Amino acid sequence: MNNTAPIKNIETNTDFEVRSLDAICINESTLKHPWWYNLKYLFAGVLFGIILVKSEVISWFRIQEMFHLQSFHMYGVIGSAVVTGIISVFIIKKLNIKTIYGEKIELPAKKFNKGQIYGGLLFGFGWALTGACPGPMFAQIGTGALVIIVSLLSAIAGTWVYGLLREKLPH
Repeated sequence: MNNTAPIKNIETNTDFEVRSLDAICINESTLKHPWWYNLKYLFAGVLFGIILVKSEVISWFRIQEMFHLQSFHMYGVIGSAVVTGIISVFIIKKLNIKTIYGEKIELPAKKFNKGQIYGGLLFGFGWALTGACPGPMFAQIGTGALVIIVSLLSAIAGTWVYGLLREKLPH
């Protein structure tokens, strides 16, 4: 007597699969360096902040112009960043580029998730409301716009609440 039921081939997206996409950086280096090796990241961050300030992409007025469809400036900056990213990824894949330490760069395929739409809308609403997105917040604070500290603390609190509720949210 055979008690085995037929196995259905159903593709499910389990929480483990979703979490594996963002749980750890796949390219995480196993190399250990002295603490002062991180100074290059501080230098790059300060340089990036200066570029953000000089290009006016952290300007609340420029951001409001973008969301009111009154200026092309921000769309041009964002569009050129997207094109640069696409070309960079193509070159990395085509030429099999390695890190400066000789480690292979892996770019895993990611599945689309409807939560990305909800998250993008929530991000966009927050950006339009506050005039700040996470990266440039630090540059805005650095220029003396200390009111952005409220936005930064709110972003941190929102991330914490998401982590707290993640198990209960549909993915």
